[in-house]
Amino acid sequence: MLRFPLRGWLVRAQLTAVRLGVNLVSLSWIVGGLAMVALPLRAGAAQQAGPDSGRAPYSAADVQFMSGMIAHHAQAVLIAGWAPTHGASPELRALCERIVVGQRDEIVAMQHWLQEHHQPVPDGVAHDHAMPGMDHPMLMPGMLTAEQLGQLDSARGPEFDRLFLVDMIQHHRGALTMVRELIDTPGAARDGMMFQIASDIGADQTAEIGRMTRMLDVLTHTSQRSPQ
Repeated sequence: MLRFPLRGWLVRAQLTAVRLGVNLVSLSWIVGGLAMVALPLRAGAAQQAGPDSGRAPYSAADVQFMSGMIAHHAQAVLIAGWAPTHGASPELRALCERIVVGQRDEIVAMQHWLQEHHQPVPDGVAHDHAMPGMDHPMLMPGMLTAEQLGQLDSARGPEFDRLFLVDMIQHHRGALTMVRELIDTPGAARDGMMFQIASDIGADQTAEIGRMTRMLDVLTHTSQRSPQ
């Protein structure tokens, strides 16, 4: 992960979407937005970095995105890690394993980026996170409240599956909102690694939303057919 140029990422996103059954139209906003960021990437770097900087430019929005997404991913890793102990179905456990592995890897990459840019590095452990730089508590987009976490932690078996899918779809949509806000910010996502991480998150989580939506539909229909 995190090594593909723009063209390679677009192909990867499309193949992932097809494999998981996601409508490619659902990727259009992020493909278009990230492509618009990528086109001026080299020119922007030359204009902002300066001849002696030796480093691609980055912005306060980039730092906020990385710090916030580490916290966002940490909560996803936490709740996905509950699957083995909460009676999750084999299919959901497989999905949770994918989420844990993928998002842990991305946390490490984001921590490395912050360290390389001499910025504070969050520990990657789930806490009650607010938006970085905010003076009052406010959960980042899609993150679960304490009440939602308690309800999910109390659920077992099929009810855990259902609540997890509902909550993680919300969580992933919040991550896509964060990516959208980043690419809509002037001067943001011009650093190569920054751009790659954001594009990977957008592709992976869009595809996983499609997979989870189908799983939730099957679970709902099965529950409706079951005798009371």
